[in-house]
Amino acid sequence: MLLRPLPSAAQPFPSLPQGALGNRGTWPSPSGRGQRQYGLARSNCVVADKGSRVLVASTEPVVQAPLADGELVLSDPDDVVPESGILCDEALRNLDEYRRVEAYSATVSSSSIHNSNGFAYSPAQRNQIRESWDALMRWSKVFRTRKLAGSPLEAAKKIVVFGGGSFGTAMGCALARQKSDLDVVLLVRDPYLCKDINTLHENTRYLKGFQMPHNVRATTLAAEAIAGAQYAVHAVPVQSSRAFLQGIKDYLPPSVPIICVSKGLEVGSGQMMSELIPSALERKQPAVFLSGPSFAREVMQNRPTGVVAACKDGKLAKTVQDLFASPTMRVNMTTDVVGVEICGALKNVLAIAAGIVEGMDLGHNALAALVAQGCSEIRWLSEKMGAKPTTMSGLSGLGDIMLTCYGDLSRNRSVGIRLGRGERLEDIIASSSQVAEGVATAGVVVGLARKYRVSLPVLTAVAQVLDNNLTAREAVFHIMNLPQIEEA
Repeated sequence: MLLRPLPSAAQPFPSLPQGALGNRGTWPSPSGRGQRQYGLARSNCVVADKGSRVLVASTEPVVQAPLADGELVLSDPDDVVPESGILCDEALRNLDEYRRVEAYSATVSSSSIHNSNGFAYSPAQRNQIRESWDALMRWSKVFRTRKLAGSPLEAAKKIVVFGGGSFGTAMGCALARQKSDLDVVLLVRDPYLCKDINTLHENTRYLKGFQMPHNVRATTLAAEAIAGAQYAVHAVPVQSSRAFLQGIKDYLPPSVPIICVSKGLEVGSGQMMSELIPSALERKQPAVFLSGPSFAREVMQNRPTGVVAACKDGKLAKTVQDLFASPTMRVNMTTDVVGVEICGALKNVLAIAAGIVEGMDLGHNALAALVAQGCSEIRWLSEKMGAKPTTMSGLSGLGDIMLTCYGDLSRNRSVGIRLGRGERLEDIIASSSQVAEGVATAGVVVGLARKYRVSLPVLTAVAQVLDNNLTAREAVFHIMNLPQIEEA
């Protein structure tokens, strides 16, 4: 006699659905020896009640035989104890997973949505899904065919990138891959980096190991870089942008659009880049602000990426969309410049907070609660400043926040992790080769919160930690002990 548990103790044997007993399979052998398979015919089974466990018993000896439909399978004779015929304890434990799979199989087999062809949906549902997908593909094809001759990318001959950091380099390479005869020039400060880019075709300081397209080059001369360029990609850190723009304003024609990918708020003035650019250039300059979840390394790897082009001028936003859009880069458009900029700046501060939670090993619950609270705070402030509520739920809002707070490549998150582990901010900054914009932005955010009369507990706590007024542990304690309020 052989005994084995049924998938459900409450279900009598005669009404078992097909698949609950008798499907082919292999039960793991606790002995680990041999691969012989033994069949147990359904017709030879009866039910026995043994305490709280319902068992299926074989009324015939278990013999080695070719498998047929309606047989249960053992992988080794040591899975049974010949004297009693009851499966040993270890074999029963090994059967637990098998029993769960069998129970699931029984559920699916008895469901009306399962059919003999292996599809998960009924014919009517399958037709609806296919029709919806076909309609989406037809719509997509119409829009793809509109990118024909005369597009901004085809007309462009030269594009200058301000800054030789990781993201500026990545965006320049993304453009260069789009058109092989496009001249992409990186304006950098370091002559050694400039030489490496031109001779090795590699940004050896910020993106080591990534080969750059042949039509990307570098120079340290502003006049040479800008001359003849149809577009300028601004990738200089926010806190250095004013001095940089003032230095090149005489070389940059007022008609050349700036595509700004820098995110943050200027210390002192509290200005966003959309305010800083005309202030530094002392004139109006066409500008589009590109933001969204986009790590430079993944852009260099040509992995799928989605960003948002924000501009009050819809036509200019569409031009930038056409420049960057490719099979691996999706570019949405919006006129909500304030919303895109505030989300792009404040997500860096929130990422530091997320890193602190990670560094203190407070767990996933704490991290999720913190990020949710931070999202609310960013929404409160951005709406007070005139942003659209829908921007928060888009690529430049939640998309960028999720990437920066959870992604291992986030510089701001890395700063937070090290703070949470007890390192000093001075040591963290000294050992970092790239700028974490959230460090400078945190203090500016508090000023904006006071100006617009908005309470931002998490973002203010980050500024307190960065200013060494609170330890990370004290900040968490105070945040957790704030009054319990209704969610807004």
